[in-house]
Amino acid sequence: MSEKEVDADARALASTLRLRILRLCLDEPLTNREIASCLDRNPATILHHVRTLADRGFLTAQPVRRGARGSREVPYLATGKSWRTPGPSSSSRILVDTFLEEVALVDPAEVIAIRLGLRLDAAGYAELAERVGAVFEDFASRPPTPGGMPYSLFFALHEDATRKASPGSAAAG
Repeated sequence: MSEKEVDADARALASTLRLRILRLCLDEPLTNREIASCLDRNPATILHHVRTLADRGFLTAQPVRRGARGSREVPYLATGKSWRTPGPSSSSRILVDTFLEEVALVDPAEVIAIRLGLRLDAAGYAELAERVGAVFEDFASRPPTPGGMPYSLFFALHEDATRKASPGSAAAG
């Protein structure tokens, strides 16, 4: 894939709204009108984002169907391409913002959130990243369970800047 193509894919994923559209269309094809309704947005705005995602191969049009009033509707389904596409350099912030938008819609009692501080050498860090990546890949490659409850999973591994140079750390002289 050319650098131009990679950049175009990254730009397509550089939107919390587009990431939320992809999540909505993960299990079932939805029309532009249905997506707009789910996200409480203007259908014209959603159409722009849907077209961008479809043009880049993140959504695929499904067979045309007739709407309630006989209108022609095109449902879209996520292709899974976003799972294996590197995002823009700002992707971690976009992912965090998307997570915050989505988790704000859920009863806090229904959210499992874990925060853990670690101190690892390079080998320990590599092992953690590899093992977590393997778990994500395992679940991402499984087919959806028919009738199963939809869940969303967010993970962030980052350097703890507040502890990096704390008085008790090895980094502090």
